[in-house]
Parts: sequence; structure tokens; C-alpha cells
Amino acid sequence: MALQEYKCPCCGGAIAFDPNLQKLKCPYCDTEFEVEALKGYDEDLKNEGTDHLEWHTDASSQWTEHEEDALRSYVCHSCGGEIIADENTAATECPFCGNPVVMMNQLKGSLRPDWIIPFKLDKDAAKTGLLQHLKGKFLLPKIFKDKNHIDEVKGIYVPFWLFDADADADIRYKATKVRFWSDSNYNYTETSYYSVYRAGNLGFDHVPVDGSSKMPDDLMESVEPYDFSQAVDFQTAYLAGYLADKYDVTSQQSAQRANDRVKATTEQAFRNTVSGYATVTPEATSIRLLNSKTAYALYPVWMLNTTYKDKKYIFAMNGQTGKFVGNLPTDWGKFWRVVMILTAIIGAAVYGVQWLLQLL
Repeated sequence: MALQEYKCPCCGGAIAFDPNLQKLKCPYCDTEFEVEALKGYDEDLKNEGTDHLEWHTDASSQWTEHEEDALRSYVCHSCGGEIIADENTAATECPFCGNPVVMMNQLKGSLRPDWIIPFKLDKDAAKTGLLQHLKGKFLLPKIFKDKNHIDEVKGIYVPFWLFDADADADIRYKATKVRFWSDSNYNYTETSYYSVYRAGNLGFDHVPVDGSSKMPDDLMESVEPYDFSQAVDFQTAYLAGYLADKYDVTSQQSAQRANDRVKATTEQAFRNTVSGYATVTPEATSIRLLNSKTAYALYPVWMLNTTYKDKKYIFAMNGQTGKFVGNLPTDWGKFWRVVMILTAIIGAAVYGVQWLLQLL
């Protein structure tokens, strides 16, 4: 299988993309290279076919057909070591010499992304992001703050499908207005009912849907938004030094999630135009997509793993904007102490009010 390793022409060392310089840099001789200078490496990715692979083994314990199909074996051009990766890995590093490598076969033909947003933030920024994420969390266990250690930090280009469409919508609401008044004998309530109709269209550009089954969709949506104006035409040079996966969830399989996001946004946008009523309830919704198209892109994400009481905690940071997300453990002892203190304060306040009322 074809591997692409970017070598420094000055010293022969492996070069990687530096998000601070937005260039490739050799860590050995500090030579810097413009990404455009390596554009020729990508020409062989266009319109190429895919390999038909068969695996054979004489071992007594054999791989199942599914396991064989899910593995890929590569040979490092630098040290000759064998690199084993799953069927979706598009960029990684050699486990023996650490050189970054790009699996060219994973990016051929229709697997070649249209766009890529390069990393803007480095690994140190990801570690700093975790420390900032821990600040101000009152119910976070103190030992987690003091002794929490980062097990792994990985910069990953995650595959995303980008959906463009115009949403043409018609929505009917049932709304009410309520009026209250009284006289010397009665209190009155008058409820008036209205049928409210809204029609129009919204344009959606680059609605992202995670195309990797490895990545939790809710986690990937939490690190949004990305600034697509900084996206560039895909080149493999941007992958050097990072991990990357090709999609294993097709655009057709991702369409429903895109539809759900478009529908929810359209309904909310139209609902915001209906005001002045006591209640508003949707009765009928019709949304039609026009001029729809999809594109394939790689977006930068830093993934961090930490361990606390034998439990793994996963955090993610947007590699472009620095937005940081991830769940944290709770000090339940501290939580219940706070509840007890608040209960005591509220109880004392109620008793004090009752005592004052008795004196009046």
C-alpha cells in the first residue's frame, strides 16, 4: 500500500505541519516549507481506483473475514517497521521511529476530501485548554484538579460531510391571546384564538455532520462552530504530524442528521417571527429542500484523555477556535454539603419571616 512521508530535502528528517507557522517544518534543522511547495504530492490522488485486498494466514488462529477487512498493513519508508492501522486511518505515525505518514490509498478518487481546515492551535494550547476548562468548577473533586494527569493528547482530522441547501418552508401555528378583567362581582378571563401562518426560505451553507463512527456526534457538534472561510483546498501536506480518518459513514447515512439540524433551525427561525401571543403551538409544518449538494471535508480536533478513579474522561477541543468541551466528575460529598447549607439558610430565613410577622 502507498505511504506518503514528507522528508526534509536538507537533512532527510520527517517534517510535519506546524499550526503556528501554517507551514511544514523540520524539527531537526528547523527548515520551513510552504504547503503549496508540496502540492505536487497530491496530484496522484485524483481519479485513482481502489485496491482489492486479500489476506492469507497459515496460523492456527486465523483472522475472521470481518477482522481482515478492517485491517491495513504498511511498511515505514524510514525504518522499515510495520504499521498496522484500521480500515479508516488516513494519517498516523510510525510506532517505531515516530515519523508521520499519510496513507495515500485512503485518500484516492472519491475518498479525497474537497476541503480541509488546517490546525490553528498546537498541542500545548490543547493542554492549556483543559486547565482552563477545570477552572471555576466548584463541584469538581479537588484531587482531580491537583492530580489529574493527561494520558494522551491527539490531533485528529475528523471527516465531516458538509450539506448545502435552500429550505423552503410553510408553517401554521395555533396562537392565543388572553385578557383579564374584573368588576365588583366577578373576575373575567377572555381567550382569543388565532391561526398564524408563516412562509419563506432559508439558505444553509456547509452544515457539518460527523462522518466517523468513532467520534460521538454530540461531542463533535459541541465543539462547533468552525469558520469555513478559513478552509482551503485539500492537500495531504496538512496531515503530516497528525492523525486522520477517512469517512466510514456515507453522505446518504448522514443526511438524516443534516435534515434534523436544518429542520430544527428553520422551525426556530420562523417561530422567532411570531410574537405578541400568550401561547404559540405549531400545527402543521412543511419544509422542502432545494438546490441541495454535499461536500467532504476534514476538520481539526484535539482529543484528550484523562483517568480518575479508573474511569476515562474524554475531552475535545476545536483545533481552529479553541472551544473546549468534556464532562467532568462531581464531588457528591461537597454537593450534598452545599444542599444542606442552603436548606438550613432557607429554613432560618423562613423562620425569621414568620417570627417577624408574629410581632406585627
